[in-house]
Amino acid sequence: MKALIVSLVTAVALSAGSVVTAQGYPSRPITIVVPFSAGGPTDTLARILTEPLRKALGQPILVDNTTGAGGTIASGRVVRAAPDGYQILIGHWGTHVVNGAYYTLQFDLLNDFAQVAMIASNPQVIVSHLSIPAQNLKQLIPFIKANQSDVLIGTGGVGGASHMAGIYFLNRIGAKLQFVPYRGGAPAMQALVTGEIAMYVTQVSSAVAYTRARRIRAYAVTAPNRQEAAPEIPTVDEAGLPGLHTAVWHGIWAPKATPRDIVMKLNAAIAEALTDPATRKRFSDLGQEIPPRAQQTPEALYAYQKAEIEKWWPIIKQAGLKAK
Repeated sequence: MKALIVSLVTAVALSAGSVVTAQGYPSRPITIVVPFSAGGPTDTLARILTEPLRKALGQPILVDNTTGAGGTIASGRVVRAAPDGYQILIGHWGTHVVNGAYYTLQFDLLNDFAQVAMIASNPQVIVSHLSIPAQNLKQLIPFIKANQSDVLIGTGGVGGASHMAGIYFLNRIGAKLQFVPYRGGAPAMQALVTGEIAMYVTQVSSAVAYTRARRIRAYAVTAPNRQEAAPEIPTVDEAGLPGLHTAVWHGIWAPKATPRDIVMKLNAAIAEALTDPATRKRFSDLGQEIPPRAQQTPEALYAYQKAEIEKWWPIIKQAGLKAK
């Protein structure tokens, strides 16, 4: 009986401590850990959020760039951080889906984090050099199948978003092309413009300036809805390849044992930040689509991340891709 009373007292004390922590949160600066270098897309999104989050939470928001191993070093750092809401992680499709199939990790990307919110999505677009005669996706598919030995498709790097989307596209249409990897999206796009490669699947934000200047041809965006950044480009569903949906999406995570109250306070602050007109404008200028409020919940991010893992891991493993 004495042991039972001690256990109950301990449980009540721990519960009370958790409530106090949540009620007093935040009482000092919060750090957003960015898995990549300053100036990149993920870092840019984090820095855009710092000011509206400061207003919503009443504390400074710091950005810490912890780079290396495709984002796994930053992820491991936050997994091991104190679960108090003062160190959170911004990541994306690569860090929280692909890395689980690409690297041997000491933590679980889905279950060793507390999902906080999805913040943005940047769908991709199927594009070609102007020498390709196909004028739309329904013409492009048979052209690719008939010219598999001659058509080269570029990537911004082995295992990257453009590579994965290219594999997914070719698997869906039943074709095989030779992939040509480049050291980043910019060199790959330049190779497409000059005709060094014929095909590319890249983020909408990277392609729209070239499509509008008629330097390359766009066939379809890999999303269920047309994009605000390029409303003239049809969706894959409209163009004849329904369900070919790919995107580089971003989210926010905290350490797994972070109290629910703190997670929800962070979630509410992020949701408030994403309603700010200046923030929305800056995201839109980068080609980033902000998800509806219902898709910004921790539960929605968990479900979406789980579905993406179930979708992409078999594709990655079938392609035999591994970190070098």
